[in-house]
Amino acid sequence: MTERAIKGVLFDLDGVLIDTEGTYTQFWEAVDRHFPTGVEDFARVIKGSNLHNILHTYFPTDEMREQVTQMLDDFQRDMQYNYFPGAIELIDELKVNGVACCIVTSSDKKKMESLYSQHPDFPSLFNAIVTGNMVKEPKPSPECFLLGAKMLGIDIKNCVVIEDSINGLKAGMESGAKVIGLCTTCPEEAIAPHCHTTAREIGDLDVKSILKL
Repeated sequence: MTERAIKGVLFDLDGVLIDTEGTYTQFWEAVDRHFPTGVEDFARVIKGSNLHNILHTYFPTDEMREQVTQMLDDFQRDMQYNYFPGAIELIDELKVNGVACCIVTSSDKKKMESLYSQHPDFPSLFNAIVTGNMVKEPKPSPECFLLGAKMLGIDIKNCVVIEDSINGLKAGMESGAKVIGLCTTCPEEAIAPHCHTTAREIGDLDVKSILKL
């Protein structure tokens, strides 16, 4: 029997497992109206970036950064973290088939604590969790996915990345993993050049199709 090539799956969080990308778009559009950045389609340009990078790239003063951070903290504390249909079932199916699972997100500690408060069992679903504060370079740098594979003890070439943002897809491809792009944030024609295959959302994937990559 030949050894299975795919041994780990590295999941982005928002827009992949958790249905929050539309809500975040509304939030960052509101921030951009309050503190105009001059960046066209700002809310989509920053997707996949961590908070530190966003703050220090687009908000030049300490006062602005403090206000935006407080706005985000308040927003994330009250928002709902709803799973996409089929997300938990896919993770369970992967684990049954001996595939290790890792979260690789740009989210910070406060956001993850809010998520855990709504879903206390969330950390136990994964073999490892990489958050934005654990890496120096945000997506599209591949650093986060390389760290995730390292934490799993699996060569990145034996991993699949599942992402929705352009920055995240670029990071996955640069890492050397196989990459699945989900059309939950951007249209298929926008993400197709940055991944090996696409799917409408996480519920359209199954273990068989993932292990074929």
